[in-house]
Amino acid sequence: MTDLSTFDPNIAGNPNNNIFGLPFSEEESRLVILPIPWEVSVSYGVGTARNTDHIFKASLQIDLFDPDAPNAWRQGFYMRPYDQKVLLKNDYLRKEAELYIDYISKGERVEDNQFMCKAIKEVNEGGLFLNSWVYEQTKALLDKNKLVGVLGGDHSVPLGFFKAQAEKHGEFGILQIDAHCDLRISYEGFKYSHASIMYNALTEIPALKKLVQVGIRDYSDGELEYINDNPEKISTFFDRNIKERLYEGDTWKNVVDDIIKELPQKVHLSFDIDGLDPKLCPNTGTPVAGGFETEEIYYLLKNLIQSGRQLIGFDLNEVGIGENNWDANVGARVLFKLCNLMVLSNDK
Repeated sequence: MTDLSTFDPNIAGNPNNNIFGLPFSEEESRLVILPIPWEVSVSYGVGTARNTDHIFKASLQIDLFDPDAPNAWRQGFYMRPYDQKVLLKNDYLRKEAELYIDYISKGERVEDNQFMCKAIKEVNEGGLFLNSWVYEQTKALLDKNKLVGVLGGDHSVPLGFFKAQAEKHGEFGILQIDAHCDLRISYEGFKYSHASIMYNALTEIPALKKLVQVGIRDYSDGELEYINDNPEKISTFFDRNIKERLYEGDTWKNVVDDIIKELPQKVHLSFDIDGLDPKLCPNTGTPVAGGFETEEIYYLLKNLIQSGRQLIGFDLNEVGIGENNWDANVGARVLFKLCNLMVLSNDK
């Protein structure tokens, strides 16, 4: 166990230590964060694949005292270095995806261009590679009884983690904080797109019993039809409906109670940072007006834990890179809160 007798939690974080300036190794840590530098299928803003170093730097400014879980950090948080091979593969496939997106945006037929046929094939094979890699990495950590959080990258990255969670825990639900449904069968021809993560999870993981979406405000009519056709599997709390309830005198507590009622005992949190108000994350991949304050989401998560449900894992995605490091600052603070709450949930 790490000797904390000489560690002062009240000073600025030491960059020679790990995430949040904590002096833990992976072996000593109860919770391990796996960064995944991947954004191959993004269709608007880029930069999320390279957010790890920015979030790490911002994390050193965070005070370690959290009134919700004052001593959770003492159990050890550790973030692995990102895998350079995954980043290199991302960079190669991202260039192919950009050429492909530009080509189809002009109304050209993919079948008429041999290079574009090759590009879409390679991008989809890259998605399979990533799913397998994430599964193997997270399964190995879960087998060691580590608590695990994933840091994307775009929102396509956690599918392999969901599969590892299913093997570890059996039946579970996903609480998705997001501006988007991510229920497209495919998007722009990419099977494992960030816009398809929840469709793929529902169709490929039988142990996933319920998807509860919160904050949705940008979606297609096809996604809405899919939600309406699958009420036993999907409950969606649209941003406009939530806001109208609040405008008409309802309370956030009542909304939160309704959200939690839809979830099973074991819950994975899938947090796309664009679920927040974009003033907090202006450089995320696809920002959308509306959304939440951080404290509203923390309140939801605290009430989830108080309900007796178990937070079995989380992924945090789409944190962008801005000139003033604001996105990374918000992302680092959200990451710290998620780590603390997951330890709190698993200490009961």
